[in-house]
Amino acid sequence: MQSHQITLDDFSSSAAAADGLEVKGNAMTARNSTLLCVPIMAETVEQMVIDMGKAKAVGADLVEIRLDCLKVFNHNQDLKRLVKECPLPTLFSYRPKWEGGQYDGDEKTRLDALRLVMELGADYIDVELQVAREFINSINGKKPEKFKVIVSSHNFQDTPSVEALGNLVARIQATGADIVKIATTSLDITDVARTLQITVQSQVPLIGLVLGERGLISRILSAKFWGYLTYGTLESGMVSAPTHPTIKDLLHLYNFRQIGPDTKVFGVISKPVSHSKSPKLYNEVFKSIGFNGVYAHLLVDDIEKFFQTYSCVDFAGFSVGIPHKEAALKCCDEVDPVAKSIGAINCIIRRPADGKLYGFNTDYVGAISAIEEGLKGSHNGGSVTGSPLAGRLFVVIGAGGASKALAYGAKQKGARILIANRTYDRARELADTVGGDALSLADLCNIPPEDGMILANTTSIGMQPNVGDTPISKDALKFYSLVFDAIYTPKMTRLLREAKECGVTIVSGLEMFIGQAYQQFEKFTGLPAPKELFRKVMENHS
Repeated sequence: MQSHQITLDDFSSSAAAADGLEVKGNAMTARNSTLLCVPIMAETVEQMVIDMGKAKAVGADLVEIRLDCLKVFNHNQDLKRLVKECPLPTLFSYRPKWEGGQYDGDEKTRLDALRLVMELGADYIDVELQVAREFINSINGKKPEKFKVIVSSHNFQDTPSVEALGNLVARIQATGADIVKIATTSLDITDVARTLQITVQSQVPLIGLVLGERGLISRILSAKFWGYLTYGTLESGMVSAPTHPTIKDLLHLYNFRQIGPDTKVFGVISKPVSHSKSPKLYNEVFKSIGFNGVYAHLLVDDIEKFFQTYSCVDFAGFSVGIPHKEAALKCCDEVDPVAKSIGAINCIIRRPADGKLYGFNTDYVGAISAIEEGLKGSHNGGSVTGSPLAGRLFVVIGAGGASKALAYGAKQKGARILIANRTYDRARELADTVGGDALSLADLCNIPPEDGMILANTTSIGMQPNVGDTPISKDALKFYSLVFDAIYTPKMTRLLREAKECGVTIVSGLEMFIGQAYQQFEKFTGLPAPKELFRKVMENHS
C-alpha cells in the first residue's frame, strides 16, 4: 500500500476546492466552510423528528436522515413529515446492504423514495456510485435549483493509493454528481493522508472520510483541508460508522468552527490512545488564549512511517506516549541532551524554519517534581535542604521510555535506583544505563524493606479498561513511604487505592501529566503556560 507525504504544496489548491461550497447556518461565522452533519438513525419517524431537534440544538448545520434505519414507514406520509418538520437542511440516504446499510428490498422502491424526497423539498440526497448514473439520468430536468446529489463510494477493506482515489473521484464526477463522497477504511493512520490529499486538491466539492479509530483525524481535519462536510453523532454510541466523534466533541473539544487552512496540527502519538486527556487539555487552553491550533488523538502503529508521511510543517508538535517513547528518539533530527541521556522522548516539535524534528523529555521533570511535593507534604519529607529523594531507594516498575525518565530524574536527585520488570533482561539493561540494580517483577515482593522507600509504576498495568489490575500485591505496599502511578486514567488506580488503604502517601499520574504538559505547551506555542488554567481544565475533566 502506497504511503503519501503531506507537504506544503498540498495546501496550494485549497482555495479552488472551496469554489461552489454553499455555507449555511452555524458555519457562517467559522474559519472554514465545512458543514457539520448529524446522522439521524432512529428506528421510528417520531424519534427521528425528536433527534432532528436535538441536532439543531447542539449546533449542526444539517442532518442525514438514514431511511434504511426505519423499521416501518409510509413513503408519502412519513417522507413528507420528515422534510417538513426538520428544522435544518436535510440530506436523505437509503443505504442498501450491499453498500453497508440496512435496506434489503428492491431497488425500484428504494430509488423511488429518494426521488420523492427530492420532490418534497430535500436539500441533498446521497446515492451510491453503482446506481448513480441511472438515478441522475432519471431526474434530469426535474432537479430543483438548489438541490444537490451526493454520489458516494464506500470501501470497507482499505484505503487505495492516491492514483486509485483520483480515478474513483473522476468516475463519480462522470455520473453528474454535484458532490463527491468517498469513504475508505484505515489500516494505518497514514492512510488518512491520501484522502486529505485528494480532498484538498479536488476541483469539485468533496466529502472524504476514513473509517476506524486510525481514521479519526479525517473528520477533524476536513475543516483544514476544505472538505465539504463531516459527520458527528448526537451521542457516544449512536454511530453510522466506526469512531464517529460526537457533534459536541467536534464543536467543543476540537473547536471545529475555528479550524482553518492555516491551523497548526498537534496530537498525542500512542497505542492505545483513546484514554488520553491531552486533547481536552490542549484544545481548551488553545481556545482560551486564541491560539490557532488543534490537538488530536493519533493512534500510531509505526512512528517512523507516521513522520515520513505527515512531513508538512503544519503538523507542528506531538506528545509521545506508550509504546513509542524510545523509537521516537530515532525519528528526530536533533534531540535535547537530557532526553538523549535518558534514551527516550515524550515531546517532539517540528521547527517551522526547516521542518526538522526536535525531541525533548518533559516526563522526568513532571514526575519527579510531583513525587518531591508528595514527600514534602507528608511526614517523610527528609531534610529541608536538597531533594527529599536523596539517599532513598527508588523502585521503578517497568523498563520503557517513562521508566527511563523517572529513573534518570530520581538518580539526578541522589536516589538509589532499583528497576523491576517482567522481563529481567530489560530491567538489567536499564539499571546498567542509569547506574542501579535490577530484578524481575515477580521478585519485587521479596526485597528487604527499608525506611523511606519510593515505588513508581510506569507501566500500563491498571490503566483503563483493565482497572482491576495492579503490578504488586497490597501486602508489599506497607513498606513504602510513597507510591506513585504514572497512569491517570483512572486517577485513582487500584495500586494507589490499596497504597492509601495501607497508610502510604500516594501521588497520581495526573500530577505528572500536568507538570510535563506545562513544558510541552510552551514548546508547542512559544508562549508561557497558563498554569492555573491548565489545572482548572484538568480538575473539570477528572
